[in-house]
Amino acid sequence: MPFSKTQIQIDPQAETDRIVEGLREIVGRRFKKRGAVIGISGGIDSSVCLALSAKAFGPERVLGLTMPESDSNPESAALARKLARTFGVSYLVEDMTAALAGFGTYRRRDEAIRKVFPEYDATYKAKIVLPSALGPKDQLNVYQLTIISPEGEQKTARIPLAEYLQIVAASNFKQRSRMSMLYYHADRLNYAVIGTGNKNEHDQGFFVKYGDGGADIKPIAHLFKTQVFQLAASLGVPEEIQRRTPTTDTYSAECTQEEFFFRVPFEIGDVIWYAMERDVPVPAVAKELGLSEEQVTNIQNDIRRKIRATEYLRAEPQHLG
Repeated sequence: MPFSKTQIQIDPQAETDRIVEGLREIVGRRFKKRGAVIGISGGIDSSVCLALSAKAFGPERVLGLTMPESDSNPESAALARKLARTFGVSYLVEDMTAALAGFGTYRRRDEAIRKVFPEYDATYKAKIVLPSALGPKDQLNVYQLTIISPEGEQKTARIPLAEYLQIVAASNFKQRSRMSMLYYHADRLNYAVIGTGNKNEHDQGFFVKYGDGGADIKPIAHLFKTQVFQLAASLGVPEEIQRRTPTTDTYSAECTQEEFFFRVPFEIGDVIWYAMERDVPVPAVAKELGLSEEQVTNIQNDIRRKIRATEYLRAEPQHLG
């Protein structure tokens, strides 16, 4: 049978039933937990996980937690509130700004940014981006730093490794602090923490170890992002969330997940990855997607590199005894 991009489609109802039963088995019967705590951001992944948890445990045993900080987009909190109301779950806001300031998150990050752009100050916005993987060459992941002045002037420069690592290390306090807050509420309620990462994030390493990667169960880590959108439509996730462009919600300047990490639209990258796992020939994939064979190969190489480079993130602590 000829390869078709529609082969990535799933049966949303059957998949929902399977995940719901898995949540009940692992959280309730194996872990002996009473319900679920989920960090909700107004994004598609956490929204689907909340909807699945409400089906699995009942809305009365699900807590949605939004954890904004000074760089967060206010739209995230508004959408998170609407999500909680839609599925009838309890909802709490925990502002993380003071905790992150205490860790020196903003100070450490800004120190590194100023080494690249000395004029940068608190009135600017900033983000880290990658070039598109749809270019003519097989490019490595070379990060660039973009700053935006109060007047809207934008500057971009290649970021040296030391400054890149410092910015990322400082920003990772955000995910790790939120994980601690999730487990505070999970412990007090005897609930499980539900991880919200999808296959793209989990397998390619787009998460922070012991941060948003920390959870008791990850119900959608086997699903491509486009498949998560299929579940969202079936589950009745609010349209505003389904239409929202996936973002990192980490940097002060708006930064999409495609810009920061994946380098290619999900509707293209997911199909290429799906085909790659099934040994579909590159020419067949290129023809189906209207791309060159070189573009498909470049994207496959980028996916493979990310999986190899982030193996340590998925590894359990190693024992030498």
